[in-house]
Amino acid sequence: MNIFRWLMRRAGWAFVERIPTPPRCVICVAPHTSNWDFIWGELATRSVGIKASFLIKDTWFKFPLGPLMRALGGIPVKQHTHTRVTDSVVAEFAARDRLQVAVTPEGTRGPNPNWHRGFLHIAREAGVPIVLAYIDYARREACIDRLFVPSGNVDDDIIAIKRYYSQFTARFPEKFVTGLTGSNPT
Repeated sequence: MNIFRWLMRRAGWAFVERIPTPPRCVICVAPHTSNWDFIWGELATRSVGIKASFLIKDTWFKFPLGPLMRALGGIPVKQHTHTRVTDSVVAEFAARDRLQVAVTPEGTRGPNPNWHRGFLHIAREAGVPIVLAYIDYARREACIDRLFVPSGNVDDDIIAIKRYYSQFTARFPEKFVTGLTGSNPT
């Protein structure tokens, strides 16, 4: 047993890998309401040898955290500029034989019913699959669960993805918002 799996078990958590993670993919992870989500996600993926990259605000790359963020696989995202994150991530996929990029569609740890859709565009433009992964605090489980095949209609796809994630419990449930009517959480 490796140290990452041992740490998860010691903390009472489990990692389930229902599908093999493709060497090139976008990994959609939700719910995301706490910095702990990053820690559980890192422990879970590292426990099976996955070193997923992730998108994070470029401000995290300033000293002293910059070298750590790069070593962990962080890809800086410049905010408040006119550069397209989609283009830069698609270029990263084009330059590499192996790239697994984890994204949190909520884009923030606070309540946000307007989930980001860029990951759908990234997957389509890069020609890579989308893997749905969750972190469920009720079950104390992180899971790489299933492949999502986009329909081509971004609005329909984000609704389907929100419905899928509405079954899981965030660390702070009041901050996990899908914006779907008649669903819990709302």
